[in-house]
Amino acid sequence: MAGFTLIEALVALTIVATSLSAIGALIATSVRGTRSIEGRLARIETARAVATALPDRDQLAKGGMSGDLAGHRWRIDVGPYPQMNTGGKQPHPWVPEHVVLSIDSAAGGTLQIDTVRLRRRNGQ
Repeated sequence: MAGFTLIEALVALTIVATSLSAIGALIATSVRGTRSIEGRLARIETARAVATALPDRDQLAKGGMSGDLAGHRWRIDVGPYPQMNTGGKQPHPWVPEHVVLSIDSAAGGTLQIDTVRLRRRNGQ
């Protein structure tokens, strides 16, 4: 008799099913990774747009500003930067300020950028 036995057919179907489930898991992981990268790039582009629209360094007020851009909530907090000891010398003409830019997406991702901005000291 020629042909396959029932056991041989079941083993072949098990191998095919295992292979297809492994391929499906790989595709699902790739899709999640792609969505994560797309979300991060969208938050980075929003951060660039907000940072570009910031007022000049002399006009950036201390405190916080917030808004909504392209479906992303953003917030900027400006505060004093910890002062360094100048050794009793004349104060420097520039004052450093700590600037924190936070971008929150509707999907739940967050991007935070901490930086320092220099502002000319008043009266100089």
